Amino acid sequence: MSAPFIRAEDVEPHLDWVRLTEALSEGHRGPKPEISDQFLTRGADTMLSRAAWIDGQGIAVKSVSVLPGNPAKGRPSVHGAMILFDDDTGEVEAVIDSALVTKWKTAGDSILGARLLARADASRLLVVGAGAVAASLIEAYGALFPNIEISVWNRTEERAASLGVPVVTDLEKAVAEADIIATSTMAREPVIKGEWLRDGQHLDLIGAFKADMREADDIALQRASIFVDGFETTLDHIGELKIPLMTGAIRRQDVRGDLYDLVPGRVGRSSDSEITLFKNGGGAHLDLMTGRMILDVWRSVNA
Repeated sequence: MSAPFIRAEDVEPHLDWVRLTEALSEGHRGPKPEISDQFLTRGADTMLSRAAWIDGQGIAVKSVSVLPGNPAKGRPSVHGAMILFDDDTGEVEAVIDSALVTKWKTAGDSILGARLLARADASRLLVVGAGAVAASLIEAYGALFPNIEISVWNRTEERAASLGVPVVTDLEKAVAEADIIATSTMAREPVIKGEWLRDGQHLDLIGAFKADMREADDIALQRASIFVDGFETTLDHIGELKIPLMTGAIRRQDVRGDLYDLVPGRVGRSSDSEITLFKNGGGAHLDLMTGRMILDVWRSVNA
């Protein structure tokens, strides 16, 4: 049988956010990954390939082309796919639409962080930003915390209104009232100020993915207990942590652990008054774990 090409319409009605957090948790109890990223450029065009190999889970390579001129030709600017290889034989097991993997990986990573770090009685979520990731976060957090009240803030109020949850306009007030703040912006300067935070909150930072991007200021990082999804894919690569590490606002030892520490319980929230901060870097190993779950679901549906 040839390797399947799996699209969102093939499996998404059967996917489950809680099951994904369990799959990601299980993956972080096993061997650590070997990870590699490659960028190729042609002017403004980019080809990004991310690869991970985890002993026992196999290999994943996700390649995405970003051509900013495509919309003018009536085509999407982003195209991509992820290939899953069998760990024992190296055979191709599946090709999965990259947008499907990225959607579930990104939000799944964040809700796993919240599951491990947010207070159990968290009842109010503020989503900052109103893009595609925000829609996934609303869906994912709603599945993990069924009774949570969700609101959204965005620079453009009209776009926020399209997400189907209450829209807030005073960001400082909304941050102060929330139990969990999840940011998914394209900000290069911080939008969350540490002076707005109160004891017991959980801050889930998602949007920054390049060295010149960050969503929370130095005071926020200094007030919080900092955790990341993976040391190798965040500290020296993403401005959220790279910039304050370079300026001395925080030290490397201030980052208390990653998911390989959080999942087995070696680190975590130490009190109800503690402010926790989780940086979602979305490394290729998380793509692999997510792709494995998607393939398992596809196989069960098509058995």
